[in-house]
Amino acid sequence: MTNRGKIAVGGVAVGLLLWWLTSFWIALAVIVGVPVVAYLTLDPSQRRRLRRVSRRELRR
Repeated sequence: MTNRGKIAVGGVAVGLLLWWLTSFWIALAVIVGVPVVAYLTLDPSQRRRLRRVSRRELRR
């Protein structure tokens, strides 16, 4: 399994655990909020590179 796959499985597991321990809205805020905050902390050049790599992988 690739590193991205492991991260995705871990994220789903954490999301389900949060959903079970707290309310749905808190779990959703954490699941959506963490990647958004991580993206916003990137420099503009890093954001451009990330978008370029993502687009390139979609064309495969």
